[in-house]
Amino acid sequence: MSTQVVHEGAVVRRRSARARFVATLGPAAMLAGVLWAFLQPYRVTLLHPYGQSFWWLAVEPPLLVILAGVLFALVVAPGVIDDLEASEEGR
Repeated sequence: MSTQVVHEGAVVRRRSARARFVATLGPAAMLAGVLWAFLQPYRVTLLHPYGQSFWWLAVEPPLLVILAGVLFALVVAPGVIDDLEASEEGR
């Protein structure tokens, strides 16, 4: 009976420091936007929308920072991480 547990397909690879850094940029931007909204709540007019139009309510700097973090984490970062891992394998 064989006692080997790890199979060839179950190889665990560790990400490089650069790939981990890129992966944390999106969540860091989201956290910065949330902190900004808590530290300066008067910038988020969703809390007091007295006679404001939709664009005045939707386009707020902290909300845009959170949106940029989400888009970076979901759209940009996976491709950059794949490129970084491919360049690491090519060395």
